[in-house]
Amino acid sequence: MGEGTDSFPAVLFVCLGNICRSPMAEGAFRHAAAKAGLAARVDSVGTASYHIGEAPDPRAIRIANEHGVDIGSLIGRQIHRDDFYTSTHIFALDKANLQGIKAHAPRDGTAQVSLLNDAVEGLEGRAIDDPYYGDEEDFRRVWSEIDSAVKVLVERFLAEGRAARFIVSGR
Repeated sequence: MGEGTDSFPAVLFVCLGNICRSPMAEGAFRHAAAKAGLAARVDSVGTASYHIGEAPDPRAIRIANEHGVDIGSLIGRQIHRDDFYTSTHIFALDKANLQGIKAHAPRDGTAQVSLLNDAVEGLEGRAIDDPYYGDEEDFRRVWSEIDSAVKVLVERFLAEGRAARFIVSGR
């Protein structure tokens, strides 16, 4: 699969602007992987260029902090062709971004591309709503959905025997 990923997953989370859902997913996955001892590389991106170079939304930072996860130092970036080779798994947070990812995926890209909730039995095909135009309660609900899904991912990766050593790295 992707570069340097034969022994552990390299996971990429994708939303529209990379300031709400995908950085929350990156932080939640990093936290769950560290607790479980899963060796993984994790990152997040957006499909649009609206927030390149920006920190996550302050509401996303607050909600993550409430759960002991610091995402304040993450910086928004846009998905790049290289991501399809350096990631083993690319998880979109909604169907529109999934379609955008697939439309721009190189034919020889090695990453598996799917919705995040496709990993959760009974939630396959279900998007995680964008909380950007909502309030803090919307961010709390989205955190809960993301956190549940990434915990399932961590369990699956561990079950697949991909946890050769403890490393959780990012950008």
